[in-house]
Formats: sequence, structure tokens, C-alpha cells
Amino acid sequence: MKYEGTIYRPPSEADSLILQVTIGCSHNKCTFCGSFKDKKFRVRSLDEIKEDVNEAKQYARYIKKVFLADGDALIIPQKTLLPIVELVKGAFPKLERIGVYGNTKSILKKSIEELKTLKDLGVGIVYLGVESGDQVVLDRVSKGTLLDKTAEAAKRIKDAGILLSVTVLLGLGGVERSRIHAEETGKFLSRIKPDYAGALSVIVVPGTVLARQVKEGTFVVPDPYMLLEELYIMIKNINVERMYFASNHASNYLPVKAWLPDEKEKTLKAIEHVLARRDPSMLRPEFMRAL
Repeated sequence: MKYEGTIYRPPSEADSLILQVTIGCSHNKCTFCGSFKDKKFRVRSLDEIKEDVNEAKQYARYIKKVFLADGDALIIPQKTLLPIVELVKGAFPKLERIGVYGNTKSILKKSIEELKTLKDLGVGIVYLGVESGDQVVLDRVSKGTLLDKTAEAAKRIKDAGILLSVTVLLGLGGVERSRIHAEETGKFLSRIKPDYAGALSVIVVPGTVLARQVKEGTFVVPDPYMLLEELYIMIKNINVERMYFASNHASNYLPVKAWLPDEKEKTLKAIEHVLARRDPSMLRPEFMRAL
């Protein structure tokens, strides 16, 4: 497999074949993200992708899940993306699902009919970085989208019958907008009703705009207990019929997994207990946190 640079994938794609169909991220301007700063965005040729697929078939012919990397494979125009998806579907007879990152812009470039075509070919889940439900925060971190547009994109994915998994980022509003960010993000998750939602915690990556802002003192990262307070407020403001919520990513101080609304109260009480005790031994040690 001819991977270029560091490869990132969602935690739930740990057992998937990672197929790099784009290099880098089509947006690549978020102040907190350093994942693709060393890559210039491009779409790999079908011949390159075929080589990787043929190699994978030699060693893992019974692949059940494939994840299309890098940062936003859904941005690939439909006429180029379809042959890639068809290639993957035809190569692995046991294939159950293809996963892909998307952003608001790339999703809205696809019609519902185009998304349904991708669904019929095996694209079963789209991972969307929401980050925050506070437009002020999104503007400050150069997310490059509007909440109304993101809500429209989320609806389009769900209307196409594709699972929607979103990520949000604890601490992204800094100390200044901590509570607002948490409240509004919980409300926005209620609005878009994803199938899955994952909360990560801010980690300042050297070389990013956010790292510079921290050094200059214009952004103050919330401490671990303020991040837990954000998690509590966020969950408290989520009102959905059915959603799996997790904050068990390696960046988080306290792993939480819950089906909402069934386990909402139990989860809130567990966070309350940790906040009341303020016992550092109950939190993930700093040296074990990672992206």
C-alpha cells in the first residue's frame, strides 16, 4: 500500500482496510488541526488506487470494511468517485460497508440522488466534523461553514439512508466561551440528530494557529475539570430519540459511552461524581492523551 504521509481514520474504522483515495484535506484551514499541513490536496489517480486494491486483495481478500482516506474523500466529483467505489465493491465479496470523511461543502456538492447511488454501492457511513454548535467558535477556528449549511448537509446524508457520525471538540471555545460552546453544541446535536456523536478534547498541536494563539495568550485552554463541565452541559442539552454518544477518544480525560436518551441520567450522574471528587486519579493521565 503506497500511503503518503500520516494516515488518520475514525476510531470505529480500526478494523477497516484504509484506502487512501485523496491526499490531504480539501479545506485544511482549521486553526486547531495540524493533521494535513504537510500535504497539498489532490485526488489520487484510479490507476494508483487500483494498485493498492490489488495488493490488498492478495493478503486480505475477505475485507468487510473499507475506509476511504484522507481528510475528505467525499469532495471527489461523482463521476470520479463512482469508479473508485465500484472498484472497492467489486474487489471484496465480503464487503459490508465503506466509510468516508465528509465536510459540509463536499456533502452539499452531492445531490440526494448521488448520495443514494453511493449508498447502493456500499457507502454506509459518513463522518462529519461539526466541532461546535456555536457559530462564533466556528468562525474563530476558521471552520469555513455556517451551522444552517451543516444542518442541511446532515439532513441530506440521513435522507440518503447513510449513517451519520459527527465529532465535536470539547474546549474549542476556550475558557471564554466554554459554557456557550457546550450548550449550543448540545442543542445543535439535538437539531441534526446524528446516529453517532463523538466528543474529543482539544489538544494544542505545535505549529498550528491555535498553538500560536495559546502562546500569545489570546486563547486559554480549559483545564480538565472545565472540559468535564462542558461534557456535562453538552449531554444535558442533547434531546434526541436515539443516538450513541461517546467521549472515549484518547484525547479525553474521562471515557464516556452512552445510548441517549436511555442512559442520559446515569451518564450525567457519573460525570457529577467525578466533578465532585476532583480526584486526578479518576482522569486519564496527561501523558496518555493523544490524537
